[in-house]
Amino acid sequence: MKKSRVIKVVKVETNNNNARWWLTHTSISAPFICVSLFAILVRVAVSLHPYSGAGDPPKYGDFEAQRHWMEITTNLPVNEWYQNTTKNDLRYWGLDYPPLTAYQSYVHGLVLKFFHPESVSLYTSRGHESYFGKLLMRWTVLSSDLIFFPAVLWLIVAFADQSRGHKSKIAWHVAMILLNPCLILIDHGHFQYNCISLGLTVGAIATILSDKDLVASFLFSLALNHKQMSAYYAPAFFSYLLGKCLKRRNPLLEVSKLGMIVIGTFALVWWPYLQSRVAVLEVLSRLAPFERGLYEDYVANFWCTTSVLIKWKRLFTTQSLKLLCLFMTVCSCLPSMFLQIRAPSTRTFLYGLLNSAFSFYFFSFQVHEKSVLLPLLPASILAIEEPFIFQWFTHFALLSMFPLLCRDKLLLPYIALYGIFIFIYYAPNGKPDTPNPRSWSRVASFYVVFLLFLSFVLHIIYLTVDPPKKYPFLFEAIIMLLCFSQFVLVAVYTNWKQWILSTKSPIGSEKKLA
Repeated sequence: MKKSRVIKVVKVETNNNNARWWLTHTSISAPFICVSLFAILVRVAVSLHPYSGAGDPPKYGDFEAQRHWMEITTNLPVNEWYQNTTKNDLRYWGLDYPPLTAYQSYVHGLVLKFFHPESVSLYTSRGHESYFGKLLMRWTVLSSDLIFFPAVLWLIVAFADQSRGHKSKIAWHVAMILLNPCLILIDHGHFQYNCISLGLTVGAIATILSDKDLVASFLFSLALNHKQMSAYYAPAFFSYLLGKCLKRRNPLLEVSKLGMIVIGTFALVWWPYLQSRVAVLEVLSRLAPFERGLYEDYVANFWCTTSVLIKWKRLFTTQSLKLLCLFMTVCSCLPSMFLQIRAPSTRTFLYGLLNSAFSFYFFSFQVHEKSVLLPLLPASILAIEEPFIFQWFTHFALLSMFPLLCRDKLLLPYIALYGIFIFIYYAPNGKPDTPNPRSWSRVASFYVVFLLFLSFVLHIIYLTVDPPKKYPFLFEAIIMLLCFSQFVLVAVYTNWKQWILSTKSPIGSEKKLA
């Protein structure tokens, strides 16, 4: 037993040393810095364009929602942030994210209050859109990338020992993650702070790859407490860590340690609200916006797509739909979870993250277009193993958000970022080798070319043709149907791939760990 413990420690230290050696001796820091600087420049350029709800009273859009949360958190005591009072009308962009988002809004609000108090003054700042105020707001998003960028570097170093011969493609991999057009357009165009929760998730994934499970539990708990949509990844984290614990000599002790980290992190974040049961319930009631409906706009998920034929909202009550969504989400997650518990491995864990996120995106309650960022993150991490799948998914994820971005008047950055993405994706000596299109069957080649051409035509039609008056959202519906069909194909493939990989790791092949 002592010998196996020593071997395990030496193995972990060797892996870490290899990653550090590779980081310093192959000069990855220089390419990472160059890619990061270019990614920051791109973000700055996108932030010069309009944002959600610009000049559109009375409620404006997501930009105003984020600004209003800074107004509330810097002017009211913490116990009133989620309360509906005369000073905090929850009908006007009330806080609907966990406490860590509220603390982030408070910190950013202090910056705005110091440099430009008018932009966060109580009541009078509603709809504030001064040039300096907008500049400060954009800066807060850019500064939030200080979480995402280092997490990506950490991930790349951890991934280097797992990539099996792809180390020369790491610079390309970094560019694919940092220059993903969907995340940049939503955070720095539309205006949100997804880079924080996604950055914490990336950090958690990096620590999983580095065999630091307790740190991973802490970071993922923080991600859950920043945005509840991080729960899209929860089944993958839970099943992988549980499967790993069950293979140790003292499973109950290992599970208890992870549980204490999770409970301790939640207690720390929720501490101001744990003094009162009412306060906890007030926060929880804001985190489940069931009143918004089953989905928003024309999102390419199961419920919205099938509603063309089945009018779910008419056939079922909201309570019944909630239960149905829960049942469908859990059932679609179970195969991937079972594989992870049965034979946990870091490689299948990455596929499990993608499959879990797809399950929530397809079947959970209250999904919107921006939720596609969640399955897109693990797809980006897997880009080095599945370059075509990543590019195909990114193409249709971007298309699925096209109507939203057009409403935000972000057409120019949409075109520019997609062009940059394609240019880098096909850069010489960039992406890993993939099957030559000439080796594909004629049917497969025709299918790919046809769908790419169709998506191009849909862009042109959406911009130049007025829809029929009887069907004002006809083009949005067609885009939704096309994107959903491709998302399903990607999800079927990645679930199959996880199953194939898990069967290559026979049950019991891993020895019990101390």
